[in-house]
Amino acid sequence: MRPNQPAHSPATTEPLRACPNTGFHYINSPVIRLTLPIATVVLATLFLADPGVAQQPAPFTAAGTGDLNYQQFGTLAIQDGGRRKPIDTFAKESLIRITGRSSYTDKAGRTWRPDDFVLSALLETHDWREEPMILVSLGKLKEQLGLPVTQRRFTHSQLSGLSELSRLVNEAHVRRAAEKPLDRAQNEALSVGERLGLLAHIMDGSALLIVPAPEKETDPWVVPPEFSRYYSEQQFEPAHAPLQAVAAAYSQSDSFQFSRSSKQLRDALRNLSPRLYPSDQKLNLEYFSNHLEAFYRALWLYALAFFALLIAHLRGRGTILRGIGVTVAISAVLLHATGIVLRCMIGGRPPVTNMYESIIWVSFAVSVFGLLFFLRYRTTVYLLAALPATTLALILVHQMPIAMPASIDPLVPVLRDNFWLTIHVLTITLSYAAFLLACAFGHILLFQYARNPTAARKDAPMHFWLYRVIQLGVLLLAAGTILGGVWANYSWGRFWGWDPKETWALIALLCYITTLHGRLAGWWTQFGLVVASVLCFLAVLMAWYGVNFVLGKGLHSYGFGIGGETYVATFVGLDLLFLAFAIWRYRKSKSLGKPIPAVETETVAV
Repeated sequence: MRPNQPAHSPATTEPLRACPNTGFHYINSPVIRLTLPIATVVLATLFLADPGVAQQPAPFTAAGTGDLNYQQFGTLAIQDGGRRKPIDTFAKESLIRITGRSSYTDKAGRTWRPDDFVLSALLETHDWREEPMILVSLGKLKEQLGLPVTQRRFTHSQLSGLSELSRLVNEAHVRRAAEKPLDRAQNEALSVGERLGLLAHIMDGSALLIVPAPEKETDPWVVPPEFSRYYSEQQFEPAHAPLQAVAAAYSQSDSFQFSRSSKQLRDALRNLSPRLYPSDQKLNLEYFSNHLEAFYRALWLYALAFFALLIAHLRGRGTILRGIGVTVAISAVLLHATGIVLRCMIGGRPPVTNMYESIIWVSFAVSVFGLLFFLRYRTTVYLLAALPATTLALILVHQMPIAMPASIDPLVPVLRDNFWLTIHVLTITLSYAAFLLACAFGHILLFQYARNPTAARKDAPMHFWLYRVIQLGVLLLAAGTILGGVWANYSWGRFWGWDPKETWALIALLCYITTLHGRLAGWWTQFGLVVASVLCFLAVLMAWYGVNFVLGKGLHSYGFGIGGETYVATFVGLDLLFLAFAIWRYRKSKSLGKPIPAVETETVAV
């Protein structure tokens, strides 16, 4: 790094250009090819030629750094992605963006944690250019680039030398600038270019924006060699020694000195800008949230509770096992709630602004609805429906960190009204939760119909409970849709505009209203209600996932993304096959002349 280095964000999607002031040249923009050794320049500038550090061999050999305590270093603040966050968060998000995983195992079998990886890449203690760590997931793109289709990750050296990748990325940028649609290969090429750029920015140190601006929140933070942009040498002097000590302690695997100097560096940087630098409480809160991994731990508790309740249900007795299952389920819900509360405290907003957050919120609401209905009707069937739905949802977001990143990003302008964000978006997503619970209930009933249609038809309480959950969902979706129109009038100056998101929300509402009306009017039997609970959820899935990840059009562009279509299509296909089998079993039992109970009428209004 050199003084006057541009303080750009590594998350940018614009093509990377030559940076002559840094001593590195990005060739075939945005595919990166470094022409100078990085470690020498970084050590000479970042650590200001400290004699103790200069005597160390270059590059360092940092054996055993995986055992260091990274808490103090991880709670250094950094500006990234439009907000100030702990380096621990930046490191974790960066490693996931580059590799698709929250940790990386190198060719020698060593597992690198995110903070360890960032420091190692910055100080050149490992040859990261030759590590196959950059994710390329789309087979079509790999074929175009002449890469092995079965391989998922490639080295920086491999990808940075591909002129075809550079051409595809530049072509994609031109199409995006002209507001033309991109195909999957072009989108993936952009993502690969961003991963290359991010890794290069970490290695050359330009991502290390840890020096705070003095006064204005809108001013960019800078890398240490650029401190003269805001501060004199005398002002920055207290940060010099701890900055050097962090590097020396890391290279020597000195855990005590590493933690001590990291804390001293954080205090020195905060003294430069006490008003803008995040408090220790806020930094430690986010660090705690990162390492609590509340949603991942809750996933296992949900699964354990489900199996305990399932065994107790199948045995028809087992009060102790049932009590254990309910207790574990409550513990999982509390842990899930803790994770959501932490995200709200960190982001300062409800957790419903992207697909990741909406899934963790909807899955939480499903579990809460299951518990509430369990307490109301004293039957574990609600939990047996809710827990697997929540578990599968959490598995989905855990297994798809690229398509559904967990990062807490700043809000786009249309979402910066917390009142409407809370009242409209939470209401809509709560309706999704109710319909997901109804869909899970429908699957339980379909399984019963497939196994024993006669017994399933006689199970009136199950059909009644399914009806109640659909009623709740319709009430919430209707309210959320109306509130969405009010917000649209506030934000865009019109109540309704047939935007794809609005249209599919209306389609989903009409589907469920038709289901309830047909149930009351006697247009179909109890089995028809069960089938509708599964089929109608496809409309919800389209409004929730399809508009954002398949259509990718409309004014709700802040929720758009790519990825996961194969998983969703496979699930829908298998589910429709199961539904067809259950319908066949039901019709077969009718053709055998077995009596079908009369449909009970409901007097409860929608």
